[in-house]
Amino acid sequence: MQAPNPFAGLAAGSLPRREFAVLFAVLLTVAAGNTALQTVLPAIARVIEIPDMMVAVIFSFSALLWTFSAPYWARQSDIRGRRRLMLVGTLGFMVSMAGCGISIYAGLNGWLAPVATFVLFASLRTLFGIFGSASNPAAQAYVAGRTDEQDRTAALSSLSSAFGLGTIIGPAVAPLFILAPLGLSGPMFAFAAIAAVVMIAVARVLPDDDPTHHPGQAQMGSGAPASEPSVAGGTTGASVKAAAAGRPARLSVKDSRILPFMIFGFGSGSIQAATGQALGFLVIDTSGGNVLESQQEIAIIFMAGAFATLFAQWALIPQLRLTPPSLMRWGTVIAGLGTAGIALSGSFHGLVIAFALMSLGYGLARPGFTAGASLAVTRAEQGGVAGAVTSINGSCFIFAPAIGIGLYQFGHTLTYWLGAAGLACLAVYAFTQPALGREPGESQGR
Repeated sequence: MQAPNPFAGLAAGSLPRREFAVLFAVLLTVAAGNTALQTVLPAIARVIEIPDMMVAVIFSFSALLWTFSAPYWARQSDIRGRRRLMLVGTLGFMVSMAGCGISIYAGLNGWLAPVATFVLFASLRTLFGIFGSASNPAAQAYVAGRTDEQDRTAALSSLSSAFGLGTIIGPAVAPLFILAPLGLSGPMFAFAAIAAVVMIAVARVLPDDDPTHHPGQAQMGSGAPASEPSVAGGTTGASVKAAAAGRPARLSVKDSRILPFMIFGFGSGSIQAATGQALGFLVIDTSGGNVLESQQEIAIIFMAGAFATLFAQWALIPQLRLTPPSLMRWGTVIAGLGTAGIALSGSFHGLVIAFALMSLGYGLARPGFTAGASLAVTRAEQGGVAGAVTSINGSCFIFAPAIGIGLYQFGHTLTYWLGAAGLACLAVYAFTQPALGREPGESQGR
């Protein structure tokens, strides 16, 4: 087998690898920064004496804003161009991380009371929820608009693997940035600086695709007509009207073509968010409650999961040429087995193996949901479906982290047993829902 290659999903001539590398870097930076924050925040909460549930509230409120802002930014990427929106998203991430670092530094040094630290941190985190969501739909639409149906699953899977790689890099490098005098706030400042470098790359490498600068250019950069039929059986009336009016079509998450994918994405993402958010506290408590010593164990577990995700997306998907139905079905089954394994595990090594198995499953299922939704609509609607996917991904973090931590406080394994049961139900849905079983190229009427 060849060495894993995140660019393996690109067809020759469809999308320059230099441009794809920049898109990859944008999503990788956001994923690494957020995972680094996720791994250090439980320790920060325990040091500053912020209640565990408040950690979930911080992520939940940011996710709520992300959910509502993502469709807007997706629409703006159709109107203003993908590059501009990636710049907006990266800038939002950079400013948010720098501001969060300042608030945590002040709290760790006793300059702010715990409550004031929480309020300031949560306020600055909202900048990511509002503006950071611009990058993801723009990057997804950029790739989808420049690949054909046969290559889109692999290409979007390659782009999705940026998150997997980011979740390796984040936990791996976060301890390296915990240095005096910044301490636990160091990783936030480091990723803010990295985001600034990525912004420069976006501005210099990606072409100016702003339609207001180039009125004659195609919205998707592919020259495909806006009314190109989708694999799901044709263009909707709204799409035709929008195309006739010369503007991109709006796409609702309730659109019948993508609704089953949205249900699947919300279900799997919510379970992943709930179980992942509780994991840091589980490791701290099972290792004796020493927050600094457990930081290394948390990093190892997250890295094992990220490696498994990358194996799924860089090796299994391109080598086996798995289609969206297979990815969603078997990915959910594997994730369910891994989640149950966490509940059964009684040791650190058992947690590593179980979390890796769970992550392998999500590494298959999540790209399947993204690619399946993309293939269900027309090329002219790729910005809209990217916004819907990004919005659903964000909505998974509104209530799920708080639910996961709340259940954890009733019993350390309760979150994982219920998560495994939920994934079993979702697997049944994936095997029985006709839309989720449709292979690329099949019509809706088949």
